Amino acid sequence: MNQQSDRKDTINPFGKLTFLIVDDFENFRLSMRQMLRSCGADKIELVAHATPAIQYSTYNHVDVVLCDYNLGEGKNGQHVLEELRHKKLLKRSSLFLMVTAETSKEMVMGAREYQPDGYLTKPLNRAMLEKRLGALIQQRNALLPITREIDRENYPEAISQCLLLMPKQPRYKTWLMKTLGELYFLVGDLAHAQKVYDDVLAQRELSWARLGRCKILLKNRNFDQSVEGLKGLIAKHPDYMEAYDLLAEGLEMQGRPIPAQQILEKAAEHSPNALLRQRHLAELAGANQDIDTASQAWRQTVALGTYSIHDNPEHYLALAQSLSDLSEGNQDEDGVKQATEALNVLSRMEKRFADDDSVGLKSQIVQCRVHAGQANHREAEKLLGTVKAELEQLESLPPDLGLDYAKTLFRMGHDDQAKALLTDLAARYGDKPDVLQKIENLLDEPVGFRQKIEARGHNREGIKAFESGDLEGAVEAFTSALAIVPDHAALNLNLVQVLLRQHDESPADHSLLTRCQAHLQRLTTLPEQHRQYRRYTALTRKLEGMIQ
Repeated sequence: MNQQSDRKDTINPFGKLTFLIVDDFENFRLSMRQMLRSCGADKIELVAHATPAIQYSTYNHVDVVLCDYNLGEGKNGQHVLEELRHKKLLKRSSLFLMVTAETSKEMVMGAREYQPDGYLTKPLNRAMLEKRLGALIQQRNALLPITREIDRENYPEAISQCLLLMPKQPRYKTWLMKTLGELYFLVGDLAHAQKVYDDVLAQRELSWARLGRCKILLKNRNFDQSVEGLKGLIAKHPDYMEAYDLLAEGLEMQGRPIPAQQILEKAAEHSPNALLRQRHLAELAGANQDIDTASQAWRQTVALGTYSIHDNPEHYLALAQSLSDLSEGNQDEDGVKQATEALNVLSRMEKRFADDDSVGLKSQIVQCRVHAGQANHREAEKLLGTVKAELEQLESLPPDLGLDYAKTLFRMGHDDQAKALLTDLAARYGDKPDVLQKIENLLDEPVGFRQKIEARGHNREGIKAFESGDLEGAVEAFTSALAIVPDHAALNLNLVQVLLRQHDESPADHSLLTRCQAHLQRLTTLPEQHRQYRRYTALTRKLEGMIQ
């Protein structure tokens, strides 16, 4: 009986599979169903748009999805594939084919990010469909023992099946080797994964094997080798998007965030429709104080999120925050335009995520800064009063919300309240280094990004002058920086050290010690968790000893 069943599956590989056709044109859906039936298919579901396709896949097993790229208004085929992969509704043993008349690079690159099993180009005929789909179904059936175990997340058994099928299915050797390398990496067996990739590369230079090897080098903290390998891979294959992402990751691990940002910018030029990469670029550019690039990447992230499963209010909020930074203190046409866009983005966020209780409060906090930055102080203070009342109703203040509120308090001149809030946050989240780092950054530089960049420039000049023995130049540079950020802990302590060095050379000049006292006095509220706290206490004790 089993032999007869296997023979029947071989004769008619379409027969036992379930098919889902997604296309907004009824005639094409009916034509595709007819072609599939003539190929031997029996279980075929037809839907016109993305939403019913995803709903159907949620409650029904589908072996093969044939989805048009353009589905009219709303989600397109890329969004369908993205959501099915994200929700794990599409099994590894299932096939997803993108059907399209469009062949633009932007479309192909965007869809390829989520790895469809193939493309079918319109117009289609029965012979083309049977040949193309038949070969994929044959491969699917041959590799089913492996993909079933991957779907069950039984990776050791999937590895065993790979090794078992290797001599039996030589025509699928490339797929088997690639999957085997990925599975070894997944279970943490890096030595075996590397052997797989090395064996492949010894016979033939394949991009996926080179990427896999670089991934292992990165995991083993061989950053330089990995980065050089990935640069070479991109030079040979400039459209290999995974290599860009891994290279950016490697550069970040090397402590080189600016080159990492530049790599992601290049990747975004090649494939602009990948939301997660645009988000990474936005975050990286923001950390690099490149607010123009950050705002553009956030703008693209928000636009791509319109029909994406990855849509998130934080993207809107980040875009509004970057536009607020750009517009702060700039009441020229550009500044007014950026402030207006920020307010519009926040309004859209509130409507789109109306069910999220925290969205309105987060929006109002940023609105305060936008209005304050455009000198609309009455509106800003009015909003701040509303925000304070709402925050008082919260049982506990989440760190991100508290940090953004503190930033607004600084912008509006309520420095004491901001410092008290940050001190409280530092005490409550002292076990979270990322939160402490953000608190320190805000305490040190509670100003707009343009002032931050200017102050950092003066700081670099001061350090350079001090190291070359130019004490007067160092005092001048650090003083200029402190005129912008007077409470910056490291800057105040840098200046104290220079003044003490000057006092060593001129012991009779007591005014130098008086200046040191004044700068240390500015740091009396420095939280114990601050990285500069030990340095502050050491310099304070040293100064007290010198005065006595």
